[in-house]
Amino acid sequence: MGRLVKFLSHADMVKISCIDSTDIVEEARRIHKLNPTPTAAVGRVLTMASLMGSMMKNEEDRLTVQILCDGPIKEILVTTNSNGNVKGYTGNPFAEASLNKNGKLNVGAIVGSGELRIIRNMEGSSPYIGTVPLQTGEIAEDFAYYYAKSEQIPTAVLLGVLVGKDGNVEKAGGAILQVLPATPEQIIRLIESRMKESMPITQMLEENKTLEEIAKYISDDLNTYSIEEKHPIWKCDCSKEKYEKAILSMNEQEIKELLEDEKIETLCNFCNSKYTFTKEEIIEAQKARKKGNL
Repeated sequence: MGRLVKFLSHADMVKISCIDSTDIVEEARRIHKLNPTPTAAVGRVLTMASLMGSMMKNEEDRLTVQILCDGPIKEILVTTNSNGNVKGYTGNPFAEASLNKNGKLNVGAIVGSGELRIIRNMEGSSPYIGTVPLQTGEIAEDFAYYYAKSEQIPTAVLLGVLVGKDGNVEKAGGAILQVLPATPEQIIRLIESRMKESMPITQMLEENKTLEEIAKYISDDLNTYSIEEKHPIWKCDCSKEKYEKAILSMNEQEIKELLEDEKIETLCNFCNSKYTFTKEEIIEAQKARKKGNL
């Protein structure tokens, strides 16, 4: 279970959200058997998506983050809700690259060039889609650019995933900091300076700093205070019933082709759960559906 806390600082002119997503990212690594660098890449997107999802107001709101790229990882897709619960997958869990010049996992190398797409499905409104080109492929800078260009909100982003020698996730977390339009220039400059010199968020978590201490550190304001706390988790809502509905939504010819086999197997990309249907199950489901439509 993760821990996500929202804060206000500088006389309520600066909004901060911080998350310890270690358990969430480790669950993704375990389910998808991710190599170290994909663990870092997917983990950063999961962490940021959870932060973004927690900003939505309604229980039914959904947000999808998609990175389409020409690097060996190919794609990262993550969905989240207003509780910050997340699920996601990558096009290539085994992608790898040499360490970068600082001896760190080279996320940018496996992502490469491409685009970041944000899809918001808000209750009572049409989906909103915002797309920006990737800037570095290192994820945090790409999200900051998205906010600046697509939503015109000055935003600073910290994301990090620390992978141990055994491949397990030791620490993962993130923070997003946004200033309100009326924020004085000196406060903005103060925060910009602090963010440039900030230690990695995984280092702060390794040193057992609380999210409250991290928020005060990155805002450079000891009067920073919390206003809300959530406990997001990795959560996939797939089920056999949902896959049955998906099969029945296919056209008659597609279903006929499926029924040429005695068994129909489906696989959830998000959690790798498999659901198997017999030919008889699908035929009976078709009959029940037609009867219900009479």
